[in-house]
Amino acid sequence: VQLVESGRGLVQAGGSLKLSCAASGSIFSINAMGWYRQAPGKPRDLVARIPDGGSTNYADSVKGRFTISRDNAKNTVWLQMSSLKPEDTAVYYCNADIKLSLSGRVYAYWGQGTLVTVSS
Repeated sequence: VQLVESGRGLVQAGGSLKLSCAASGSIFSINAMGWYRQAPGKPRDLVARIPDGGSTNYADSVKGRFTISRDNAKNTVWLQMSSLKPEDTAVYYCNADIKLSLSGRVYAYWGQGTLVTVSS
């Protein structure tokens, strides 16, 4: 199983950027999918998470600015980021809780990370 992210970039404050993450491989089903981020010298923190059904949740710092969405048929999750701020600069990681078989366990998979830089 592999999670491949795209959409890295440099954007000015106030701008927008959309990240995508596609899961591939021998996947039976995907439970929750999410985005985390890690700024230099800081821990990796949750940005947004979307379950397979149910409501999404967001970090307080991005509420109203970021939107997470997913397409189960494509095993893909997106993060639309708007009104970006310099403090949003970080490496963004995609995460997915994936079941490999009907009766199997759920495993957490991570993407390789994609750098988002917001200039002031």
